[in-house]
Amino acid sequence: MPYDPNKHHRRSIRLKGYDYTQAGAYFVTICTQGRECLFGQVVEGKMRVNPFGEIVVWAWNDLPNHNPHVELDAFVVMPNHVHGIVLIVDDLVGAGSEPAPTMAMVTTRRHGLPEIVRQFKTFSARRINALRGTPGATVWQRNYYEHIIRNDHSLQRIREYIATNPLRWHLDRENVHATGTDPMDVEWFG
Repeated sequence: MPYDPNKHHRRSIRLKGYDYTQAGAYFVTICTQGRECLFGQVVEGKMRVNPFGEIVVWAWNDLPNHNPHVELDAFVVMPNHVHGIVLIVDDLVGAGSEPAPTMAMVTTRRHGLPEIVRQFKTFSARRINALRGTPGATVWQRNYYEHIIRNDHSLQRIREYIATNPLRWHLDRENVHATGTDPMDVEWFG
């Protein structure tokens, strides 16, 4: 079926008018295609990653190597999704003991959150598909969820949410076998 912009337009779930390249802290949740449990399993409240989950951890930790303005914070791999905090930092910080930036440093392309997430999904999917012999197969859902972290209180609560996520897997809405509703799985980040 050919592309028809009147039928096939995608509605953005990003905050309209917000500049996702600006410095800040962002909480992201990225789910596998069809919520497939691909990355391991939760056993007694602890996530045990398999080789695909190890690739996901590697791809996440590799992001600052491709984006010098990115720092990573809390992160967890779950059977069918990941939660993480991405910090986009200012490239140039006030005077200090470091040498003055060169023109090459000043003109380095600064990627925004959508590009950073795209890199993560692409790098991990390629390696996962190479390992499982399914080149080009879809690993991740098309979009992702994000929350702009606006203060230290919210940052601390989200870190706690991420760290304790495996303990609540049996209640997680991403778990197709959930036995209830996770009381922490609401907009409580502040």
